[in-house]
Amino acid sequence: MEQGKVIKNYNSFYYVQDATGLVTCKLRGRFKKDRCKVVTGDEVGFSRLEDQSGVIETLLPRRNLLRRPSVANIDQVIVTFAAAEPDPHPLLVNRFLVLAEWSEIPEIVLCLNKADLVDSAGRQAALAAYGEIGYRVIVTSTKNGEGIDALREQLKNRVSVFAGPSGAGKSSLLNALDPALDLRTGEISSKIKRGRHTTRLAQLLPLAGGGFIVDTPGFSSFELEKIEPLRLAGYFPEFRPFLTGCRYRGCTHSHEPDCLVKQAVAEGQIQAVRYDAYLNILQEIAERKREYT
Repeated sequence: MEQGKVIKNYNSFYYVQDATGLVTCKLRGRFKKDRCKVVTGDEVGFSRLEDQSGVIETLLPRRNLLRRPSVANIDQVIVTFAAAEPDPHPLLVNRFLVLAEWSEIPEIVLCLNKADLVDSAGRQAALAAYGEIGYRVIVTSTKNGEGIDALREQLKNRVSVFAGPSGAGKSSLLNALDPALDLRTGEISSKIKRGRHTTRLAQLLPLAGGGFIVDTPGFSSFELEKIEPLRLAGYFPEFRPFLTGCRYRGCTHSHEPDCLVKQAVAEGQIQAVRYDAYLNILQEIAERKREYT
């Protein structure tokens, strides 16, 4: 049996990269019976047929899984948002960060794209909430080339998923990193100030300098109902030092008295914009869970 990595799947075909090249595979029937889903990024074992196509026989253990869109075995997430056009939305950025933390991605990087559209004060306003937490931030512009080399080095020899709201310029940014990718790009709607979705499926794309990137479909919301409400605070790194000293066991850090997280917010140790995002996401999780029960 041979082994390889699923580069993409489309119309029940799985395109698996191994040492010899790309092999077009289908699933062994028991996968369908066991309802085991194979996704982009999975490492699989497959048998080769006489026509050089393959049949996926086994799914190797995953290191992690980004759930929406489904991509497995990621080394890092590049959360990409625009400095302007459209203006960055803190709640939306924080929801992407929560998803990445929940998915146990080893490294999370923020990329502020379209930096040529704002001055230094605008950059600082967009980045202040995240650099202090400890996330690495890379500032880029496809117009003047700022930050492209730094981002290219960050991607080298890693499997990186690009995620972010529509209109952040992800496809243009990837084309600047490696023109051979030749990804479709879209214009910003003048009416709603949002980008059109130009990426239709999640697939691994090889980079000239080594490694793979995933250009994921643009979307503006996540299905968060699978996150346990009491675990949500743990997906905010700056909350973690304060999670074990609250008065009540099972504290949601929202309304309870003698809560160390709330005290840290009041004392400026946790930024109010991040705490507000936490409360908003906590409420959304609760509302969605009610909808599905």
